[in-house]
Amino acid sequence: MADVRSWLTDDSPDSRLQARLIRFYRLSRALARNPLAAVGAVIILMLILTAIFAPIVATHDPLVQDLTGRLLRPSSAHWMGTDELGRDIWSRVVFGARITLVIVVLVAVFAAPAGLLIGAIAGYFGGWVDRLLMGITDIFLSMPKLILAPALVAALGPGIENAIIAIAITSWPGYARISRAETMTFKGAEFIAAIRLQGASAIRVILGHVLPLCTSSMIVRVTLDMAGIILTAAGLSFIGLGAQPPLPEWGAMIARGRSFIFDQWWVATMPGFAIIVVSLGFCFFGDGLRDVLDPKSGENH
Repeated sequence: MADVRSWLTDDSPDSRLQARLIRFYRLSRALARNPLAAVGAVIILMLILTAIFAPIVATHDPLVQDLTGRLLRPSSAHWMGTDELGRDIWSRVVFGARITLVIVVLVAVFAAPAGLLIGAIAGYFGGWVDRLLMGITDIFLSMPKLILAPALVAALGPGIENAIIAIAITSWPGYARISRAETMTFKGAEFIAAIRLQGASAIRVILGHVLPLCTSSMIVRVTLDMAGIILTAAGLSFIGLGAQPPLPEWGAMIARGRSFIFDQWWVATMPGFAIIVVSLGFCFFGDGLRDVLDPKSGENH
């Protein structure tokens, strides 16, 4: 164990793999020393495990209706009570974790790389390319997400797939701006000039050297944006444009429970509590990750 620890703390790594593992080890230790980041990591891990093992964690089928047991209070039989159709809310919240996780992952997979590439191209080439791409970016940034996303979903048609597309379309401009700013800070660096002198094409420079340098900032921004993505997806489902019944999506569950909010508070409160906890988890983890990856903090050295 001591040999492994010394290998992971070696200041002179012998291989690229060792250097990457050393960086990951130091990053993990720095995150562990940040209480809020640790709490956020635990919440995110619980979300992932709940989504993976939903059939085991859930106590009932989330889609089975039982009108004889509708609107029951939380009890040992139904930990979070039942909704207006007699469905177990705990089981629906558990399976709703799968939908939430799929939404945030797909939006991040589509929006972040697209914004990263667009911003890197704009910052690297400059001139009319920069003005054109940033002009398009500014158009999207000028429109609030919570207005543009419903408009796009309304045009595409209600559904979780179209909701993911709409959220991704409204999310990439922020990543493009960060990537452009990062690229402009080091595009005139000596190592970039040396790569050009070796005959590397612009595409090779961008893909092989510029984009990797922008990755750290992008990871932090993506993590911090997860909470906004969750809230936007829940908002779309709340107004009927996101996940459609009978899918157990948290925003749709709140929408159905608002009619009973005064007498049967648990119908809307339980999925709302899930949204708050998961959103705070991503915010805590993203904030801690930003502190660790910030070169000025000194925690990652």
